[in-house]
Amino acid sequence: MAVAVRIAPSPTGRLHVGNGRPALVNWLFARKHGGTFLLRIDDTDDERSTHAYAEAIERDLAWLGLVWDRFARQSDRLGRYHEATRKLTAMGRLYPCYETPEELELMRKTRLSRRLPPVYDRSALKLSDAEKCRLEGEGRLPHFRFRLTDRPVEWDDLVRGKVRFEPGHFSDPVLVRADGRPLYMLASVVDDIDFGITHVIRGEDHVTNTAPHIELFEALGGDVGALHFAHLPLLTDASGAGFSKRLGSLSLGEFRSSGIEPMALNSLLAKLGTSDAIEPRHTLDELVAEFDLSHFGRSTPKFDVEELNRLNARLLHMTAFDAVADRLEALGLHGADRAFWEAVRGNLARLDDAAVWWRIIHGDIAPLIEDAAFARTAASLLPPEPWNHGSWAAWTNAIKGATGRSGKALFHPLRLALTGRERGPELAQLLPLIGRTKASARLLGETA
Repeated sequence: MAVAVRIAPSPTGRLHVGNGRPALVNWLFARKHGGTFLLRIDDTDDERSTHAYAEAIERDLAWLGLVWDRFARQSDRLGRYHEATRKLTAMGRLYPCYETPEELELMRKTRLSRRLPPVYDRSALKLSDAEKCRLEGEGRLPHFRFRLTDRPVEWDDLVRGKVRFEPGHFSDPVLVRADGRPLYMLASVVDDIDFGITHVIRGEDHVTNTAPHIELFEALGGDVGALHFAHLPLLTDASGAGFSKRLGSLSLGEFRSSGIEPMALNSLLAKLGTSDAIEPRHTLDELVAEFDLSHFGRSTPKFDVEELNRLNARLLHMTAFDAVADRLEALGLHGADRAFWEAVRGNLARLDDAAVWWRIIHGDIAPLIEDAAFARTAASLLPPEPWNHGSWAAWTNAIKGATGRSGKALFHPLRLALTGRERGPELAQLLPLIGRTKASARLLGETA
């Protein structure tokens, strides 16, 4: 059976790195096995879902390069969920319940006080038709629960190994709200069946959902033997705190707007939680070739923004000019060529830092002159153009011979005068780009 995976974000907030990791892992798994990747927008919660968040999800995934093969919105599939509820009702597996949230909470506390599992006691199954009519006459609308079997549920998790849940350890899940709206469990299982999902790869916060997922999948006619699960440990930040879509924690959009390279983030997320070395990769194809779900362990991986920043810089330092030429043009660096890129890339943390060095090379700066006499001598010894990478060595050797200076005493004042910066790219590469006219004017203390 062809591999089919899905991610199912709800459009109730911006995707954060904790959402981005399972999205990437699913995409890599599909590509590794020649399968398909479904983006399903779980927008049945119309009180909190927005079109703006749905569009942001698509933009963020496209920015990472996670192109989907299939697309679905749950709001377009309500008819299928109603069909499923009718089928489950006819089977006697879906039953109405009339308890209020307050009554359910009291029931939970009572069971805990008696040292019983805080699960629903199925008291609604004991209601007579007359009692149901009375409750509905009082204005109560029922929500509907799926009756679980009394047998254990187990599966071989592709990350956690063998998992087993005993009966009576969790409540019959609510599948339909009192207003008739299908909830996550029902919609998700119906979709997994209809779209032929073979592997559900998600966070370990869904482990307890998996046992009822399997029972419902089977009740609705799905082939449980063809369905596989993998539950990844959840990411935390460097301090150990979790991420929140509602609070916008480390959103993908935030990283995009701050200038992070998508492949820097992909390179990090693809390896967190594995024993593999974290190295910058230029393409998703490279990550696909290295991908192995069995490399993911059960320890909690920490996402460190500083590690991402370092990876981002390393990626830029390795990037060829042809890969960024159009982006440099988009930054307004008209005429930026290979010589410029190769001169400055080793000093970039973000791509737009290149604009700083473009202005230093081609714009006007206020030079910093430590020793005016030394700077004038250096200006007088500038060789004639054309210049190349050897011009810097020839010039500084001439200055050394004329002044007796060497090391920092020779190079530091030249850097300050030529760039106005304490540090930066190799001056052997920058000097030909600055040119003789600007170099001479800056050494003489003129804004140029």
